[in-house]
Amino acid sequence: MGKDNELGNGELKEMGKEERFMDIKNVEGSEVVKKKRGPKKKEKNEEIQNKDEQDKFFIDVSKEPENKEFIYKLLGEANNKTYGRKIILKDLLLASIAKLNAKDIEKLQENSLDEMEKVERALDEHNKK
Repeated sequence: MGKDNELGNGELKEMGKEERFMDIKNVEGSEVVKKKRGPKKKEKNEEIQNKDEQDKFFIDVSKEPENKEFIYKLLGEANNKTYGRKIILKDLLLASIAKLNAKDIEKLQENSLDEMEKVERALDEHNKK
Protein backbone atom coordinates (compact mmCIF):
# COMPACT_ATOMS: atom_id res chain seq x y z
CA MET A 1 0.00 0.00 0.00
CA GLY A 2 2.99 2.31 0.51
CA LYS A 3 4.04 1.97 -3.15
CA ASP A 4 2.39 3.53 -6.14
CA ASN A 5 3.11 2.84 -9.81
CA GLU A 6 4.24 6.25 -11.02
CA LEU A 7 5.51 5.71 -14.56
CA GLY A 8 3.49 2.73 -15.70
CA ASN A 9 6.62 0.87 -16.86
CA GLY A 10 6.95 -1.27 -13.81
CA GLU A 11 9.02 1.15 -11.76
CA LEU A 12 7.65 1.62 -8.29
CA LYS A 13 8.39 4.66 -6.23
CA GLU A 14 7.88 4.95 -2.49
CA MET A 15 5.52 7.86 -1.81
CA GLY A 16 4.23 9.24 1.46
CA LYS A 17 0.60 10.08 2.09
CA GLU A 18 1.22 13.78 1.49
CA GLU A 19 2.83 13.21 -1.89
CA ARG A 20 0.00 10.97 -3.03
CA PHE A 21 -2.52 13.59 -1.93
CA MET A 22 -0.65 16.29 -3.85
CA ASP A 23 -0.41 14.14 -6.99
CA ILE A 24 -4.13 13.43 -6.91
CA LYS A 25 -4.92 17.12 -6.50
CA ASN A 26 -2.51 18.13 -9.29
CA VAL A 27 -4.06 15.60 -11.66
CA GLU A 28 -7.46 17.16 -11.08
CA GLY A 29 -6.03 20.58 -11.91
CA SER A 30 -6.82 22.32 -8.67
CA GLU A 31 -4.30 24.13 -6.54
CA VAL A 32 -2.78 22.42 -3.56
CA VAL A 33 -3.07 24.39 -0.32
CA LYS A 34 -1.10 23.11 2.65
CA LYS A 35 -2.87 23.42 5.97
CA LYS A 36 -0.98 25.00 8.83
CA ARG A 37 -0.29 22.71 11.72
CA GLY A 38 -0.81 23.46 15.38
CA PRO A 39 -3.56 25.15 17.34
CA LYS A 40 -5.47 28.01 15.80
CA LYS A 41 -4.39 31.44 16.93
CA LYS A 42 -6.93 33.36 18.91
CA GLU A 43 -7.89 36.47 17.05
CA LYS A 44 -8.10 39.69 18.97
CA ASN A 45 -11.50 41.30 19.15
CA GLU A 46 -11.19 43.85 16.39
CA GLU A 47 -13.12 47.05 16.66
CA ILE A 48 -15.75 47.38 13.99
CA GLN A 49 -14.79 49.97 11.42
CA ASN A 50 -18.30 50.89 10.31
CA LYS A 51 -20.76 50.42 13.15
CA ASP A 52 -23.75 50.86 10.84
CA GLU A 53 -22.90 47.58 9.10
CA GLN A 54 -23.21 45.35 12.17
CA ASP A 55 -26.73 44.20 12.80
CA LYS A 56 -26.22 40.83 14.49
CA PHE A 57 -24.73 40.18 17.90
CA PHE A 58 -23.95 36.81 19.50
CA ILE A 59 -23.66 36.02 23.18
CA ASP A 60 -21.70 32.92 24.18
CA VAL A 61 -22.43 31.76 27.73
CA SER A 62 -21.49 28.12 27.16
CA LYS A 63 -18.47 28.42 29.48
CA GLU A 64 -20.34 30.44 32.12
CA PRO A 65 -22.94 28.17 33.74
CA GLU A 66 -23.95 30.75 36.39
CA ASN A 67 -24.79 33.37 33.77
CA LYS A 68 -26.57 30.79 31.64
CA GLU A 69 -28.78 29.76 34.57
CA PHE A 70 -29.46 33.41 35.41
CA ILE A 71 -30.61 34.08 31.84
CA TYR A 72 -32.88 31.02 31.87
CA LYS A 73 -34.32 32.12 35.24
CA LEU A 74 -35.09 35.62 33.94
CA LEU A 75 -36.66 34.26 30.76
CA GLY A 76 -38.77 31.84 32.82
CA GLU A 77 -40.05 34.64 35.04
CA ALA A 78 -40.77 36.87 32.06
CA ASN A 79 -42.72 34.14 30.28
CA ASN A 80 -44.77 33.17 33.33
CA LYS A 81 -47.91 34.77 31.92
CA THR A 82 -51.15 33.76 30.24
CA TYR A 83 -51.37 36.24 27.35
CA GLY A 84 -48.99 37.66 24.80
CA ARG A 85 -46.16 36.32 22.73
CA LYS A 86 -43.12 34.54 24.11
CA ILE A 87 -40.48 36.90 25.50
CA ILE A 88 -37.00 36.25 24.14
CA LEU A 89 -33.54 37.32 25.23
CA LYS A 90 -33.60 40.21 22.76
CA ASP A 91 -36.60 41.71 24.57
CA LEU A 92 -34.86 41.45 27.95
CA LEU A 93 -31.65 43.00 26.64
CA LEU A 94 -33.33 45.93 24.94
CA ALA A 95 -35.36 46.69 28.07
CA SER A 96 -32.31 46.50 30.34
CA ILE A 97 -30.00 48.53 28.08
CA ALA A 98 -32.39 51.46 28.25
CA LYS A 99 -31.98 51.49 32.06
CA LEU A 100 -28.15 51.73 32.03
CA ASN A 101 -26.67 54.97 33.36
CA ALA A 102 -23.19 56.51 33.47
CA LYS A 103 -22.30 54.77 36.75
CA ASP A 104 -23.18 51.39 35.28
CA ILE A 105 -20.97 52.10 32.24
CA GLU A 106 -18.07 53.08 34.53
CA LYS A 107 -18.55 49.87 36.51
CA LEU A 108 -18.49 47.79 33.32
CA GLN A 109 -15.32 49.56 32.19
CA GLU A 110 -13.66 48.89 35.55
CA ASN A 111 -14.63 45.21 35.44
CA SER A 112 -13.16 44.84 31.96
CA LEU A 113 -9.62 45.61 33.21
CA ASP A 114 -7.26 42.77 34.05
CA GLU A 115 -4.64 42.97 36.81
CA MET A 116 -1.79 44.26 34.60
CA GLU A 117 -3.96 47.03 33.17
CA LYS A 118 -4.95 48.10 36.68
CA VAL A 119 -1.28 48.23 37.67
CA GLU A 120 -0.39 50.24 34.55
CA ARG A 121 -3.23 52.68 35.25
CA ALA A 122 -2.08 53.14 38.85
CA LEU A 123 1.49 53.70 37.64
CA ASP A 124 0.34 56.33 35.11
CA GLU A 125 -1.65 58.14 37.82
CA HIS A 126 1.35 58.03 40.16
CA ASN A 127 3.68 59.39 37.45
CA LYS A 128 1.29 62.29 36.73
CA LYS A 129 1.57 63.38 40.37
